[in-house]
Amino acid sequence: MNSTLRKSKTRKQLRLGAISSALFTALSFAAIGSASAATLVENVKGYTLNEAGELISFKNLVMDEGKVVALDVNKTAPDITASIDETINGDGKVMLPGLIDAHGHLLGLGANLLEVNLRESSSAQDAAKMVADYAFANSQQSWITGRGWNQELWSDRAFPTATDLDKVVSDRPVFLTRVDGHAAWVNTKAMELAGITKDTKSPVGGEIIKDVNGNPTGVFIDNASLLIEEHLPKASNAIYEQQLNAAGEHLLANGVTSMHDAGVSRDVYDFYLKEAVEGDLPVRIYAMVSATDPELSTMLGNGPIRDDDDFLYIRSVKAYGDGALGSRGAALLEPYSDAPHQHGLLLTQPEDMTELFTTVIGAGFQLNYHAIGDKANHVALNEFEATFENIGGSELRNRIEHAQVIAPDDLARFASLKVLPSMQPTHATSDKNMAEDRIGKDRMKGAYAWKTLLDSGIPLPLGSDFPVELANPFYGLHAAVTRQDRNNQPVKGWYAHEALTVKQAFKGFTLDAAYSGHMEDSLGTLTPGKWADFILVDQDIFTIDAKDIWKTEVHATYVAGEQVFSKQAPKQ
Repeated sequence: MNSTLRKSKTRKQLRLGAISSALFTALSFAAIGSASAATLVENVKGYTLNEAGELISFKNLVMDEGKVVALDVNKTAPDITASIDETINGDGKVMLPGLIDAHGHLLGLGANLLEVNLRESSSAQDAAKMVADYAFANSQQSWITGRGWNQELWSDRAFPTATDLDKVVSDRPVFLTRVDGHAAWVNTKAMELAGITKDTKSPVGGEIIKDVNGNPTGVFIDNASLLIEEHLPKASNAIYEQQLNAAGEHLLANGVTSMHDAGVSRDVYDFYLKEAVEGDLPVRIYAMVSATDPELSTMLGNGPIRDDDDFLYIRSVKAYGDGALGSRGAALLEPYSDAPHQHGLLLTQPEDMTELFTTVIGAGFQLNYHAIGDKANHVALNEFEATFENIGGSELRNRIEHAQVIAPDDLARFASLKVLPSMQPTHATSDKNMAEDRIGKDRMKGAYAWKTLLDSGIPLPLGSDFPVELANPFYGLHAAVTRQDRNNQPVKGWYAHEALTVKQAFKGFTLDAAYSGHMEDSLGTLTPGKWADFILVDQDIFTIDAKDIWKTEVHATYVAGEQVFSKQAPKQ
C-alpha cells in the first residue's frame, strides 16, 4: 500500500508535484510560456551532474513552481523574457545542487545542538568541567545530557569514570553519549536511579565496563547504555519540535537540503507525518524506521509513504549489526589487534537475522544494515544473499550503513549483490589515529575502501553520520578527496590510494545519495523536472586546491525554489 500525504497551505502548494520528470522535461519550454511566476537565476557559475552522471556547467537556471525548467536559456529571447516574472542575481557565486547527506540522525543533531557539547574536550577532567558549567547554567534540568566525548583524543586514551563526573555533579544524573553514539558515560547518581550495581550483568549486545573489583566504572557500551537511557525523561512533540528546528537551521546553513534519517522510532515516525502534513519540515527527509522498535510491524503494514512535495519519504528500515570501532564494539572476524581478548559485539544475533531480513524485504522495504566490523559486514552480505535467493528483493537497493572494515574477499560482493555501501568520509579522517591500532595493517586493505568499492561498479552514497561527525558536507567532500584532516594531515593522505576524485565525491553527496533513497527521479541534480534545491557558495570546488574544499562557505540555500537560508554580509 502506498500512502500519500497532502500538506496544508502553511507551505505554498506545488501543483506540479505529481507530474513525472520525463513529461515535465518534454513540456519545459511550454511550461515557461504558460507560467505566471517563472524565475530566472542568472550570473552564476553552475555545476550539476546530468542523468548519466556526467558533470556539466551552466550560467543560468529557470525554475517554475519550485522545479527546474531549463538551464542556460537565452534570456534575451522574446518567449523567455515574456515568461520570466522574477530575476535573481547570483552575483557570480558558484551554484551547486543542494547536498544530500545519506546517513545522519536529524533529531540527534538537534538534541546535540541543545545540550552540552563535549567534542572539543581534551581530557575526562576537561569534559567534566564542561558538564559542570552546563549544569550550573541549566539548573532547571532534571538530567544533564551531552554528547561528543572521545577518549581516543585524550592523552591517556582511557575510558572516563563516574568518579570524574561525581566530583562536579553529584545531585543530578548525568548521561553523556560518546561521539559515535555507541557508549555512554554516566555519574553515580544515574547508576543509582537505574539500579546498576556490581551484580548487574551485561545485556546481550552490550557491556558494562567494570573495574578490577567488579564495580561498574560508569561507561556502558552499546546495548548496555539502554539500562540507563530508559530512565531519561521521555521525549515529546514539543522537544522534537525544538530539535527539528535547530537541526534544520544548522543543515540549511551548511548546504544540506536533504538527509537520510538513520533509525526513527514510532514516536518520531508519527511526528514526521504530522510535520509533513502541516508543511513544517525544514529539510527533505528519507526516513529509515528503526528495526528495534516494538511497532515495526505496524509501520511496515502502513506501506511506503511519500508526500507530494518530497519532504518525507518512508520506505526503509535501519537495522543494527554491531557497534563502533572506537569503543571496540565493531564485530571482527579475528580479535582486536590492541585487545586480543575482544572481538566486538553483534547487536543483532545471527539466529535473528533471517526473520528480520525476510520480514523487512518481504514487506517491500529497503533494508539498511549498520555494519562497521568485517564480521558484521560478512554476516550481513551472507544474509542478503540468502534472502535474495529465497524471496528476491535485490531491486530494493538495500544498503550496508558504514561498511567500514570489510574482509578483502567481501569487497566485490557489494556490486554482485547490488547492496549499496553507504559510507561517511570523515569517519576515516577521524579514525586514522586509532583504526590501525584496532585492526592492524593487514585488515586495513579492506577498510574505508571507497575507491575500491566504487570501481567495482556499485554507487557510493556518502554522508556524515551527524552528530557523530560534524554535519558540514564540505568537510566530507574534502576528506573523500584528500584522505586528510582539516590540518592537512597526513601530508600524503591516509591510505591515499582509496581517495576519490572531486566529481566522484560530489556524486556521492548528490546523485548517488538520491539513488540510494529511491529519489533520483526528483533530487540529486539540477536537471529539468527536478526540484530546484540549490546552494550558492563562495568558491569553485572543482578548480581550487583540494586541501581548501572544506573552507567552502554557503551564502544562500534554496529549497523548491524558495530561499531558506542567507548568509548575512559582515558589517563594514
